Amino acid sequence: MRQLMSEFSGKRLDAKPEDGEMADWGGSGDVKYHLGTSYNRPTTNGKMVHLSLVANPSHLEAVNTVVLGKVRAKQHYAVMMTGAPLITLKPSTALCCARSGLSSTMHGHLEAVNTVVLGKVRAKQYFAGDDERGASMPILLHGDGAFSGQGIVYETLDMSQLTDYTVGGCIHLVVNNQLAAEWRQKFKSDVVIDIVCYRKYGHNEIDEPMFTQPLMYSQIKKHKNSHQQYIERLLAEGFITQEGVQSIHDKILSTLNTEFDLAKDYKPQKKDWLASHWEGFYSPGQMSKIRNTGVKMDILKQVGKTITTIPDTFTPHRQIKKVYETRRKMVDSGEGIDWGMAEALAFATLVSEGTHVRLSGQDVERGTFSHRHSVIHDQVNGDKYTPLCNVYPGQDKQMCTVTNSSLSEFGVLGFELGYSMESPNSLVIWEAQFGDFANGAQVIFDQFLSSGEAKWLRQTGLVVLLPHGYDGQGPEHSSCRLERFLQMSDENPYVLPNVDEGQWFTGAHLGTQIQNTNWQVVNITTPANYFMALRRQIQRQFRKPLIVAAPKNLLRHPKAKSGLWELDDQPDDAGIVGVRFKRLIMDDTGLSPKSRAPKPEPETGTKRIVFCSGKVFYDLHAEREKLGKNDGGIAIVRLEQLAPFPFDLVAREIRRYPNAEVVWCQEEPMNMGAYFHIQPRLISCLRSEDRDVVYGRVKYVGRAPSASPATGFGQVHAQEQAQLCDEALDLNV
Repeated sequence: MRQLMSEFSGKRLDAKPEDGEMADWGGSGDVKYHLGTSYNRPTTNGKMVHLSLVANPSHLEAVNTVVLGKVRAKQHYAVMMTGAPLITLKPSTALCCARSGLSSTMHGHLEAVNTVVLGKVRAKQYFAGDDERGASMPILLHGDGAFSGQGIVYETLDMSQLTDYTVGGCIHLVVNNQLAAEWRQKFKSDVVIDIVCYRKYGHNEIDEPMFTQPLMYSQIKKHKNSHQQYIERLLAEGFITQEGVQSIHDKILSTLNTEFDLAKDYKPQKKDWLASHWEGFYSPGQMSKIRNTGVKMDILKQVGKTITTIPDTFTPHRQIKKVYETRRKMVDSGEGIDWGMAEALAFATLVSEGTHVRLSGQDVERGTFSHRHSVIHDQVNGDKYTPLCNVYPGQDKQMCTVTNSSLSEFGVLGFELGYSMESPNSLVIWEAQFGDFANGAQVIFDQFLSSGEAKWLRQTGLVVLLPHGYDGQGPEHSSCRLERFLQMSDENPYVLPNVDEGQWFTGAHLGTQIQNTNWQVVNITTPANYFMALRRQIQRQFRKPLIVAAPKNLLRHPKAKSGLWELDDQPDDAGIVGVRFKRLIMDDTGLSPKSRAPKPEPETGTKRIVFCSGKVFYDLHAEREKLGKNDGGIAIVRLEQLAPFPFDLVAREIRRYPNAEVVWCQEEPMNMGAYFHIQPRLISCLRSEDRDVVYGRVKYVGRAPSASPATGFGQVHAQEQAQLCDEALDLNV
């Protein structure tokens, strides 16, 4: 109670040593009826029930499938936090009942919380080993207007019987009664209870309901509340005296006053905010170790052969058989690792290390672009086989789950977010069918994923794959709206991180830069770097969401291949300690081999550095080769990580090319993509090296500003793409 009152005091926790173990946690905080909590509650029969209340935004219903995903994970995990059954509720159950009551004028996104609840429940079930779905139960409280009007409610109900999303039923209150609980436990299906009630006061603290409903609230003012009615009945039936009632009132008031006084000096503790599964994970102020994300070659070959082996009794489609034979050749030869194989190796190596992997989304089993084929189908009897569920003998089949979702973005992303929040020891991934489809889940991105740690101190390592790239497929299949995710990044573009050059080759030279940002945004160009990015999510002592502008064209691009040696744990450059994700990839022309030191040997003959990110690199590279400009006069440098920005590596490349003009090239229109995110950061790097910034901006090459992300005409697309490549490589432009 003192913790609750301390929160309501409205005092900001400053990061001072005397603040104890929470001194390293910053954050914006949130209004108090959005905060979650957990509690072990004793019952009348002597048992304990663990109640978990999930933090949520004003879009109350958005959290529903997050909770269900969390419970689903608890139902499967082998170790529970307590031996008590778990009941997970969305916050409105306990803290915001009036806000979710029978008002037809309530906030328009109340039901958005639903899918978050589902995801949280599912996670709880996984991590509890609760295959029968009997030890964890979600309860959702809805308002009548929101229940009938918000589509997320129906996405929640839709998950009820889906194999990899069911939580054994959810109780919907439209507050928990025994009949509903018994039905849910027996039939494992959702229960909806419609309770007719009234709101005593207005929608919020300053609302006056008499403005709009004078007759109704004239009656409500005369109506005795349940507390008064209960006392009168107890007195009438002789169960208690007036003195007894007063004694109880005095005791409660005394307790409240005592706790209120203690709240003034209360110091928040980690256990108030972080579940036990997160014990040992670091706050933003504690520097995490830089870990090697490469894997020993013998393990890569061993798991590579295992996941490319199809049982003799299984009859795959002939084209799928060819895909797996090609992947086996990649392992045997050590060459030609493509995107699908790099991903499979990342999953398989993590599973072999004991990490639970879960990938969901529309058509993810085969992959929207038919590149994954994680789940294959017998052409004779229709049986399914998942190689990733057979990485090693005796593997628990649920250690790796690759599952097609319902036709939903909002609900499913919420579910996977909840799943990821339950335990940090899982790689949880949601893939959009096309990147721009993610805008159907914008509430989850805005209210939970980008800001959840700042508001509620809740970390998540959720990975979001958003297929992105301009290849003539039209406005709705080209852009994942990269600019939106970059705009939500909380990094200051004008403050460069302190660099400890003594730690440069260990990767620890940036301190806590990545820990102090809200999420990571990457646009990767090689299968090996994708492999490292996925493994990096787990090989850390903290968790951050990862937004991936995933490729389409590069899935089969002949140049977008990696050697198996690029995935191993042996560094290929002198002085580098360990093998890790490359935030920046240097140009491959001019002086070779290129130094990775902070102050490399200058290449004074280079006249232009073209910084870019993603698929456009391959177009630029091919055009430079076609034009015969591989003499080092134009360097093409890839930014694989856009947020947090690699200030250190960009500054190094500016030092490498002291006479070069800096250009940013992108496929997207100027008002989209990364340009307005990149520009102030490039300027900061240039000024840190005392370089002039002409007209106060970075030269831009790309499509003109546009309301639509891309043209719908293939010929126009080709002309635009050719033009931006020409301009980027023309020193006279």
